[in-house]
Amino acid sequence: MNSQQQPSSFSRFMRVIAVLALAGSLLLVGFGSGAAAMWMLGSELRTPNATAQLGSNAVEVEDFELTEQLILLEQIWDILQAEYILPEQLDAQEMLHGAAAGFVSAVGDPHTAFVEPVRAAIMQEDMEGAFEGIGATVEMREGILTVVRPLPNSPAEKAGIQAGDEILEADGQSLEGMDIMEAITLIRGPRGSTVRLLVRRDNIEEPFIVSVTRDRIELQITETRMLDGDIAYLSLSEFNAQSARQVRSDLRELLRDNPNGLILDLRNNPGGYLQMAVDIAGEFLPRGALIVTETQRGERDVDLRVSRAGVALDIPMVVLVNGGSASASEIVAGAIQDHERGILVGEATFGKGSVQQTHSLLDGSTLRVTIAKWILPGGRILNQDGLEPEIVVSMTPEDVAEGRDEQLERAVEYLLDLEP
Repeated sequence: MNSQQQPSSFSRFMRVIAVLALAGSLLLVGFGSGAAAMWMLGSELRTPNATAQLGSNAVEVEDFELTEQLILLEQIWDILQAEYILPEQLDAQEMLHGAAAGFVSAVGDPHTAFVEPVRAAIMQEDMEGAFEGIGATVEMREGILTVVRPLPNSPAEKAGIQAGDEILEADGQSLEGMDIMEAITLIRGPRGSTVRLLVRRDNIEEPFIVSVTRDRIELQITETRMLDGDIAYLSLSEFNAQSARQVRSDLRELLRDNPNGLILDLRNNPGGYLQMAVDIAGEFLPRGALIVTETQRGERDVDLRVSRAGVALDIPMVVLVNGGSASASEIVAGAIQDHERGILVGEATFGKGSVQQTHSLLDGSTLRVTIAKWILPGGRILNQDGLEPEIVVSMTPEDVAEGRDEQLERAVEYLLDLEP
């Protein structure tokens, strides 16, 4: 079939596929950024702001002949259009995204991935550290969007949303059959606007409407407290654009109490921005200390070092880690371990030693590409094998369910034993 005779939807389909086919050369148009690694097998990402745009700078696809591979997709499209029993189900956009995802997944690298527009937008918002919406953590339970908990002082909490509430509709639109990202998109919205949620609650017979006025939600990524024995505790849940600033502020506040030791909790922290990892590791290591070495294809290795004075250089410390600690978490924990600044307590980490760069595509989707490997100060490259703690303490599901935290208890015990 001549390209001029193709249906318009297929023309769009082929145009974007062709852009993806050309991506190997076009990705060099700009310097890319990363987005919330945490949902993508612990991604460890480049700078927060600069993103390559495959749009006005991209080469016109019409200037290129369709390759045999693209003609194959055209043949598949034609056959489906002519023969599929339910032609109304042939959604060119969904098929495009499916083809793009398959195209990229064939690389064989789980961290190189195509992310469709809805997910990409949500991930980018979260990585900036704030979004506009109702402020509740949710998950899909048997296909139903369920509130895990409303965030403290959030619009959701103020409107009476409770943990365990099932959200059936948003502004009259059923959430049945949607994936979690699609549902979140309907619930998020501009600050000051209102969303009407149809809620089902266990102890109430009939579903009821809750109107929630959206607001700007600042993600709470740290938790601090003082533990028994005057041990300071700081938990970090992700390395987003606000992480370094928040950690530095929290450390200063904790150190005012002259604690006897510090526990940095990176358990279940899947990573985030590379520069945030470097900056946060620098709070515990002297200026000039090597944090990580980045090695790229065809480029000289780059040493990333501490560039400013940290605020917690001398206090005895422990880093808590587990199998959910990945990427940027492993950079921080590994640098502290290799410089013998502190010890690791918990379980072996995830084991991810690569850096991703994210590129914005024509329709708001993103292409995440592994562009570098990173090497810890002691020479380790994490590839499937993670960091091994000096003190191994396992946690069972029963421990979690019953509120026991033997890893934290062991970390406190270790720090108290260091006292003269």
